Amino acid sequence: MASALTVLLLGCWLARHSGVWGEPSYPKPSISLMSPSWGVSLRGAVSVWCRGQRQGVRFVLNKEGRHVQTVDSDGFEAVFPISNVSQEDGGNYSCSYHSRSEPFNMSYPSDPMELVVRDPSLPRPNISLSPTGVTAPGADVTIRCQGQRRDVRFFLHKAGDLNPQQQTDPAGAGAEFLIPSVSRQHGGSYSCSYRPQSEPFVSSLPSDPVQLVVEEPSYPKPSISLLIPSWGVSLRGAVSVWCRGQRQGVRFVLNKEGRHVQTVDSDGFEAVFPISNVSREDGGNYSCSYHSRSELFNMSYPSDPMELVVRDPSLPRPNISLSPTGVTAPGADVTIRCQGQRRDVRFFLHKAGDLNPQQHMDPAGAGAEFRIPSVGRQHGGSYSCSYRPQSEPFVSSQPSDPVQLAVEAAPLDFTNTNIARLGLCAGVLLVLGLILAEAYYSRPRGTP
Repeated sequence: MASALTVLLLGCWLARHSGVWGEPSYPKPSISLMSPSWGVSLRGAVSVWCRGQRQGVRFVLNKEGRHVQTVDSDGFEAVFPISNVSQEDGGNYSCSYHSRSEPFNMSYPSDPMELVVRDPSLPRPNISLSPTGVTAPGADVTIRCQGQRRDVRFFLHKAGDLNPQQQTDPAGAGAEFLIPSVSRQHGGSYSCSYRPQSEPFVSSLPSDPVQLVVEEPSYPKPSISLLIPSWGVSLRGAVSVWCRGQRQGVRFVLNKEGRHVQTVDSDGFEAVFPISNVSREDGGNYSCSYHSRSELFNMSYPSDPMELVVRDPSLPRPNISLSPTGVTAPGADVTIRCQGQRRDVRFFLHKAGDLNPQQHMDPAGAGAEFRIPSVGRQHGGSYSCSYRPQSEPFVSSQPSDPVQLAVEAAPLDFTNTNIARLGLCAGVLLVLGLILAEAYYSRPRGTP
């Protein structure tokens, strides 16, 4: 009898301290932590939500199977605050609930949820995307994440998703995440983080983001234009870039060497991007693209690239000369010489009225020669030249003074072929005249 009583008392004590899981009338609750997948700031604050299907119950927060907080709620949910977060707060959490009068008849615990603590003392990783720019649907994309230490686990995050996209345990200090056959839903902003394998719930801060932009096949490629001469925009001047697409009511994006620099929402088919107080750093290759305002990462393919060249008045103007001088006979060869004061430059030949340079050349010395073989009337015009330092390929000197290439008008061509053509025309006219004369004299008299 005494032994039976001892067993009964021991069972009651165990039940009191452990609870009885799985009360059938209490469905499993849900748990959520409104924080990004790369974690909660060290010494910050966070709240855990637990939601059940009964009112007026006691909610219990569990960390790795151990009760850590209880909250009596009159509604369907409870909030568990965690302030001054430490590394020890990281771990797997779940929640459950029970009647306030029956503490040993408890719901099954919720699915587990991770609380990850961000440690700012861990160096942030670097991230890169390959290929860069707008990606065609169906292509494979690789996202590389590089840290400074080994024995870590890397995590790939996508903005807007609470859970990591992928995770990997690399052998070295970097990881590669492959996204095969990308489609529209893969577009977005990605970053990565890592956690030491010895502290699986402590994370680095996330890397800077990279943008995965997927081409939208229904958006044809736009066109881009810059209405300036080929020798560039004045330093500290102003210029506007035009982008024209084939959709109305879209967002246009101006890209410089693959990086977004401006956006414009347009109700029409085109957008204008102003660039004021132009500096040397504004020089470069530009393109534009567009996308729906509601789908930021599904974008048209970029336009063809366009150069913006900045004129620097501190660079000495080159000199230009023409050989032969004077009026040039058609079919002759012409040489245009451009002479500067420095080496390691690229020379450009410009023709008035053309937006793009005619030719360019990288000479060994401080001058260049541009040859125009067998000139024709289309080559006549006003020419000038400029140069750009090879170390600054989008900074240009002012253009030289112009030279005039005058091409002599071609003489009348009295070759045998042309004489035969003229004779044939005369014969046709003679026959037509005889036919008309015969028709006139063969009319009956008195016919009007």
